[in-house]
Amino acid sequence: MPEDKIQTFTFTDDGKIPNNPDLPLVVYRQALSESSDHVDACQRLFSKHNWRGIWVNGIYSYHHYHSTSHEVLGIVEGNAEVQFGGEEGESVQVYAGDVVVIPAGVGHCRLHASNDFRVVGAYPAGQENWDLQTGKPDERPQVLENIQAVPLPEQDPVFGNTGPLLDAWKKTS
Repeated sequence: MPEDKIQTFTFTDDGKIPNNPDLPLVVYRQALSESSDHVDACQRLFSKHNWRGIWVNGIYSYHHYHSTSHEVLGIVEGNAEVQFGGEEGESVQVYAGDVVVIPAGVGHCRLHASNDFRVVGAYPAGQENWDLQTGKPDERPQVLENIQAVPLPEQDPVFGNTGPLLDAWKKTS
């Protein structure tokens, strides 16, 4: 995949959302192939590369994160503005065909979306029992321990045994 189709973002702890200073969020632009059934194609792709707990929906409209799992989002329809990294984080436009891999601890919140916006989400095998955290003070220090204990995925959700995710996360881990 051409490097200009890959974006990475690193976020530090903002005091509310812990984020993950060790692992960047990775955005693959137009990584999903054209298909008459985008949902099914995306589900098959993630499953093929051992990402499990697959679901189809949208992105919550409040800041949240997962401390026990990494997450992949395949944008299968529409577009949205999503803020990553908490309230002071980065707003990113995502479009049908994009894939976003969110490290454990990184906040995400849908700010705006088209009416047809749909996402296929999944988690690395063994991390399907994700939690939902919102940055409340009583979540710490347990979530900080959880985030550090989340193992790296064995496969890139788009490319399998090789790929930009594995390269980006290997360099920083």
